[in-house]
Amino acid sequence: MQHPLQDSRLASVVGVELEPLVAHVEQRLSALSDSLRERDVQAIEQQAQELHRALARAVECFMHAARHGGVPAPMRVRLARASAQLARQRESLSRATAALDRAIDVLMPGATPVGKVYSAQGLTPPQQRSASLSA
Repeated sequence: MQHPLQDSRLASVVGVELEPLVAHVEQRLSALSDSLRERDVQAIEQQAQELHRALARAVECFMHAARHGGVPAPMRVRLARASAQLARQRESLSRATAALDRAIDVLMPGATPVGKVYSAQGLTPPQQRSASLSA
């Protein structure tokens, strides 16, 4: 069993090793936020890919640290904040996408989908359509 002082030293070392990873994730989130605000599609794509790589690396290292001595509380808090920021960005992007879809539907209404025919009684099943057409 390790001595408490050794545990605190190990947590300190782990925290120092995780700090650059968390800082990189925070930088990527900030860059993605800027790209979203500027509505720069190419930059959004690039920043999203870089954020994905940074998050994957951070999660991998956090899991390793958790198995080998634990993750210091300040690092857990920072990663949790980054996760919450990412969730807010996803929600914002989802709302923007839904609004764009609605606007496109209003401006360019689609034709009746193939295979659907409506009569006074409502949607006519395909079997009845062929019978009524041949009658």
